[in-house]
Amino acid sequence: MVSTSFKPITQVFTFPPEFIPRPFQWENYIEATKYIPFWTYTYNTAVITGLSTLGVIISCPLVAYSFAKLRWRGRNALFAVTIGVMMIPAQVTMIPLFLLFNQFGWVGTNLPLIVPAFFGVPFSIFLLRQFFKGLPNTLREAAKIDGASEWRIYWQIMFPLAKPAVLAIALFQFMASWTDFLGPLIYLTEEASYTLSLGLQQFQNQQGSQWHLMMPSQP
Repeated sequence: MVSTSFKPITQVFTFPPEFIPRPFQWENYIEATKYIPFWTYTYNTAVITGLSTLGVIISCPLVAYSFAKLRWRGRNALFAVTIGVMMIPAQVTMIPLFLLFNQFGWVGTNLPLIVPAFFGVPFSIFLLRQFFKGLPNTLREAAKIDGASEWRIYWQIMFPLAKPAVLAIALFQFMASWTDFLGPLIYLTEEASYTLSLGLQQFQNQQGSQWHLMMPSQP
């Protein structure tokens, strides 16, 4: 990828392959940012990725902590539903979700790509729940004896101890959102709101693909 990003278009498919471009075409990086609205797409992608990652960090630890440490009626049944949702392919829910978001008037905006994360991601909830179950209950009991509320126990004791797992789910969500192609393709209708994943498709046209420009723009 790095080698191709510095090659002229005529050297991209030479055989045998030449890994050292001759000459180095440094202007590919400048031309790539001009071929598409690169910085606009980067900003759009950063906003969607940042907000969806924030949503996962806020929602998933709360739900996972409830499943792992709190006792309430229907907890196990609802957790089983959460696990079951993980088994449903995204293609099955694609059309119902589109119809739902269309009724909300969200199609053509970033909201369908951001808001669902604030209601939890099943895999992240499952991962965090297993982590919270590994934390000793004596921590909660000691805090309760000292008069701490359940929210204070979660925020000041359990959540800080779960930072490694929270960081892991944040990384998973960041990568999934940054590289997401299908979601923006379905919900974004204005070119000005496109993400980098959609923008890269503009390097492909009827005359061929601009591989030497696509490589510098890879997200």
